[in-house]
Amino acid sequence: MNKKIQILMTAGLLGLTASCTDLDVDIDSQYTEYPSSSEVAVEAKMADVYYAFRSALGSSYNQIQTLSSDEATGISFDGDYYDGGTYSHTSLHNYLPTDGGLSYWSDLSSGITRCNTVIKDFGGDEADPSIIAPARAMRAFYHFILMDSFGDVPILDKIPDEDEAVERSPRKEVAEYIESELLDCLPYLNTSSNESTYGKPNKWMAEALLVKLYINWAVYTCGDVTTYTPDLTNAKLADCVKYCDDIIQSGLFDLSDEYRRKFYPDNGAQIKDFIYAMPFDCTSAQGMYYGRYRTFRRIDDGNGGYYGGQMGNSCAGNFAMNPEFSDLFSLEGDQRNDAVLGGTVYKFDGATYEPTDEVFLYQGTTPLVFSKTITLKAENEQLNVGADFNGWSQGYRSIKFYPDPTEYREHGRNQSNDVPIFRYADILLTKAEAILRGAQATNGDTPLSLFNQIRGYVSAPLLEVAPTLQDILDERGREFFDENWRRNDMIRFGTFESEYGFHKKGFPTARFDKECRILPVPQDVLNANSNWTQNPGY
Repeated sequence: MNKKIQILMTAGLLGLTASCTDLDVDIDSQYTEYPSSSEVAVEAKMADVYYAFRSALGSSYNQIQTLSSDEATGISFDGDYYDGGTYSHTSLHNYLPTDGGLSYWSDLSSGITRCNTVIKDFGGDEADPSIIAPARAMRAFYHFILMDSFGDVPILDKIPDEDEAVERSPRKEVAEYIESELLDCLPYLNTSSNESTYGKPNKWMAEALLVKLYINWAVYTCGDVTTYTPDLTNAKLADCVKYCDDIIQSGLFDLSDEYRRKFYPDNGAQIKDFIYAMPFDCTSAQGMYYGRYRTFRRIDDGNGGYYGGQMGNSCAGNFAMNPEFSDLFSLEGDQRNDAVLGGTVYKFDGATYEPTDEVFLYQGTTPLVFSKTITLKAENEQLNVGADFNGWSQGYRSIKFYPDPTEYREHGRNQSNDVPIFRYADILLTKAEAILRGAQATNGDTPLSLFNQIRGYVSAPLLEVAPTLQDILDERGREFFDENWRRNDMIRFGTFESEYGFHKKGFPTARFDKECRILPVPQDVLNANSNWTQNPGY
């Protein structure tokens, strides 16, 4: 199922792959002479800029976004996969600055440095705007992910001078900087959406990022995130709808692909729902590990594995879906239900990825039954369910990003499933939400008509009356689970401090402080920037 991904690299670009944690790296010595601003030269220099987020998106970023939301809990098995608490801390909102999952700050800062290096190399402020627009769009995207996660972050629109102290900017200023960059870039970005633009910043990627920025504008600009409430005025709702409409009216995207098929290992530029995605390949673009954490711990102790083949490498099996979230997958006829394993587990056909009527038997004798409830051996931060068949079977499991067993076995647990970042379905539901929050309806669309486009393509029951904001949040959970937006959604909707999983009042070490809406600055980043202070609450 391997997909061929062509990435042009040069010696100069390879020199930029090191992490840039302290945001103060001498880049000038790494410059390489290139031919003129030909298409080949530009593409070669941009290649490394596009994929700086790949490793984090495939693992650590997904861990933080998933486990901090109501989607799943990071369980352990008598110490197995406790890993110093990095999973349980996230599940309980009891983050520590030393938790390994926070390491994606360095990936993003490194990506920003690469963008600034390419922009400078093409002439900086004097460069042809059409040449540097993709790098500026990626720089805005990397700032967005940093700002969304960590609040106040540096605005890095140039390479810092040697020994220059880098300062963090207020989150509101970072949001305004991202908006300004994207608006400046839009006229110069590619308007196509095809194989040649797949995984790269084009006009539609930038507009989708603006949509995300605008729907969360009240969160990002409230000054103190602990004072945010969902009824705060959002001054950018009309702009949010404007760019939703531009994407919708482009005619380049639709919902014609079956739900599960969009996330298979052979997905890619042919998926019409994908506006912007990160390409992965188990050999040439590695780092995608979603299946590892969501698969039964002892899957190879059965009769051939339930994915239709032996996995060969161990599976962690420690991302157990929370019961409250499992309840969302109960709509009659909803195709999205098939992306969740609950109750008795049946084997899948290894060629088609479709379920069979053969029950998966643990050790060849015992049917595997995933329980909706999760029962701990003791109420403490280890979230320990026990290292036995009962413990390994706790919680429903996602198979949305279905891991091909051959790829997993032969390529060190790597998957070829591309990960969508912006989807057309998200644009439709965001426009519905913006109208419900007070934006003017446009082009004959209503929250009900937009909402039912989503329900219709997955064969779920249509609504007969306008959806509520709670309906929108629930539908977003069904549609976008495992896609790294749930934490973002819950903060916007005011449900991040709700009780779910073991994030419950009275549970030892579970935190409900509103400061937890922003993550702590990783300790190694703080150590490298002695002029910074830690985020409040940590």
